Amino acid sequence: MLNKLQRCIAGIFIFMLAGPALFSQTGGWVSLFDGKTLNGWKVGDKASTFRVDSGKIIVNGETAHLFYDGPVGNHNFKNFEFQAEVMTKPHANSGIYFHTEFQQSGWPQKGYEVQVNNSHTDWRRTGSLYAIEDVRDTLVPDNVWYTEYIKVTGKEVVIKINDKTVVDYTEPANVQRPNDMKGRMISNGTFALQGHDPGSTVYFRNIRVRILPD
Repeated sequence: MLNKLQRCIAGIFIFMLAGPALFSQTGGWVSLFDGKTLNGWKVGDKASTFRVDSGKIIVNGETAHLFYDGPVGNHNFKNFEFQAEVMTKPHANSGIYFHTEFQQSGWPQKGYEVQVNNSHTDWRRTGSLYAIEDVRDTLVPDNVWYTEYIKVTGKEVVIKINDKTVVDYTEPANVQRPNDMKGRMISNGTFALQGHDPGSTVYFRNIRVRILPD
């Protein structure tokens, strides 16, 4: 039989292994990015668009999407708070998808996109719930770290930039979307970071989530 000290050590070891899963059940903030690798993330075609350096994910290259595929919440989220620190270079365009699912290529067909764009030619600026409730004003400049926050509870989506609410959208009951946006609906799924084009460079760091009750 294990003595008290051995049981304590065993308990600590189990906690270290299961920590993310435990926190995902208790509502604590959990990191989705270890700052060193893309472990827990999955990309299909054009994987070279994403790399890690100095604690940040660097996004630059041909169109591609990096999907969270790790153990937290079994990479399947419904109600949650999501937060990341983001910095754009001039003319950059990117996005943060939620309630999406892995695709080998192409623009994600499932879920919503939250825009990352402070100076690209696309007029939909950072904080937009893309093509649903758009932000026209440039809220933050390029070359500066800012915080992008997304909260989903039920049918409500709240987006904050540097703690300022810029979108508070509630999806209508029985919402109808055009054919090219049929999957843009509240459901469940994972997160994805967008690589938009070779002229676009965006940095992400301190990516984390807090799972909320259904």
